[in-house]
Amino acid sequence: MKPLRVASVQFQHVPGDKAANLETIRHFVHKAAKQDVELILFPECCISGYWHLRKLSREELVKLAEPVFDGPASQALQELAVSTNMTICAGLVEIADDGRLYNTQVVAMSDGSMARHRKLHCFISEHLSSGDEFTVFDSPHGCRLGLLICYDNNIVENVRATALAGAEILLAPHQTGGCNSASPFAMGVIDRHVWDERHENPQAIEAEICGDKGRGWLMRWLPARAHDNGLFLVFSNGVGPDDDEVRTGNAMILDPYGRILAETCRAEDDMVLANLDPSLRERCTGSRWIQSRRPELYIPLTVRTGLERDTRVVRFELEDSKESL
Repeated sequence: MKPLRVASVQFQHVPGDKAANLETIRHFVHKAAKQDVELILFPECCISGYWHLRKLSREELVKLAEPVFDGPASQALQELAVSTNMTICAGLVEIADDGRLYNTQVVAMSDGSMARHRKLHCFISEHLSSGDEFTVFDSPHGCRLGLLICYDNNIVENVRATALAGAEILLAPHQTGGCNSASPFAMGVIDRHVWDERHENPQAIEAEICGDKGRGWLMRWLPARAHDNGLFLVFSNGVGPDDDEVRTGNAMILDPYGRILAETCRAEDDMVLANLDPSLRERCTGSRWIQSRRPELYIPLTVRTGLERDTRVVRFELEDSKESL
């Protein structure tokens, strides 16, 4: 891995307005280019919009979706990446050759090459399928990138598998924070009026963004993913109203010790930057732990216990029961 200057962006997308969202992406890419950024990450489904997808019919989703690589959004990202000598990662709804729909993150690189990741644990709509492959690839900027989307990062095995495939930097695009979580100690809904009055009362929205509904929840697990696997981690997220929830932003960049190199708690579109020093990975705790593995002991990790359930059930069942109380 070579030294790398990276950026993470949080922004409030316009649901269903791909042209407007691509224009926001262009704005931040050009801003980052002026600051010598080589890799920039944007949130999950930021091109198509996210939380409203759960309300769309299959026909409506097909109309919003597009092919990856050959589609107009992918082509726009590729042109932008080549012209700015940057690796750009942003999300949308993909329609595959077989007609299946996916929550997909597209990566366009400075040499014209492209990659994609289909979310492994897709729950937002019965019409969207989950991917079945880990995504690790080489960047023309001299690093090996891994990519997991939102809920994918919550499952510890996913991050470890990505690290074992040689990832040095984990790209982690999200739409999270302010969620109606079934767990009493994970996130929680932010009142819309707190966001709407953010200019008159900035302390109130900052308390939510920095508190347990946003940063506080992330700090319980996100640094561990970086530390335990010896990875730099770039976290991007939506911010502001996303249908009936308010995203918390919290864009941040972490080093392989789980330390925060850069972050924001601003209640607005924002970008953070950091320089990644590859020497930090040479003797970091996570890298040494991976070298100490005894894979012959871990066969039980690949065997079903009977406790496994579809991600949609895990994500929504408890929430539905909570709302009925």
